[in-house]
Amino acid sequence: MLKLKKSLGQNFLVDKNIIKKIVNLEPIKDENIFEIGPGLGNLTNLISNKKPKSLFLIEKDKRFFDILNQKYRLFNNFKIFNDDILSYNLNNYDGRNIIVFGNLPYNISTQILAKFIKLNSWPPFYKKIIFMFQNEVADRILAKTNTKNFGRISVLANFRLEVVKSFKISKKCFFPIPKVDSKIIVFKPKQKTNFKINNIENLEKITHAFFSNRRKMINKTLMKLFNNHEKIAEKLNIDLTCRPSELSAETYYKLTEYFEFNK
Repeated sequence: MLKLKKSLGQNFLVDKNIIKKIVNLEPIKDENIFEIGPGLGNLTNLISNKKPKSLFLIEKDKRFFDILNQKYRLFNNFKIFNDDILSYNLNNYDGRNIIVFGNLPYNISTQILAKFIKLNSWPPFYKKIIFMFQNEVADRILAKTNTKNFGRISVLANFRLEVVKSFKISKKCFFPIPKVDSKIIVFKPKQKTNFKINNIENLEKITHAFFSNRRKMINKTLMKLFNNHEKIAEKLNIDLTCRPSELSAETYYKLTEYFEFNK
């Protein structure tokens, strides 16, 4: 039995019913599959049984990479990389219409999601993302305006992705058992957005400025970002006494448009 590495967030999904439920979220037969962190291959096994057109895996742990490479090397159109998904250049990935699966390490899950949102080319190479997050993180992603969980990742995810489905998974479905429950979220990329943001990094800069002071009124933050902040607030119908979580995601997109125009 291989010793699991806590630093890599290795909590493997072992409940066969849940694994089956996840794999059945999308038709797999003759589809191109991209899986992040397959580990021992519990999800991969069921995916491969459904005869996908191709199977592309990224596994950071060399021990699991070797096991999976040996197991699937004869599989048609199989590729596996011993790499960190955060280091891998997704902009160079040449597949199309991909379904992406990932039981993500809790400590870097939002970074991985952001990486798939911030691709240079849009619409992206994938048609669906099926990611598992720590339940608390998932609730932040799914949060709506004027709720305590609404924040930077809510705004970023909503800019380019649409949530198709989500459901909770008990911590008892994993080995070793983590301290918290998880949640699956299925995303579909929006083909186009209604906002002209040239650099998504600017959206991150705007939301970071506001949500770093999430309990304070937005007046000072808006003043630091814009010379004509009162005029912008009037044009966007923004109440300067409200808190960051009270602004809609669309307002943050509009503010980013103004920010880029005035740079």
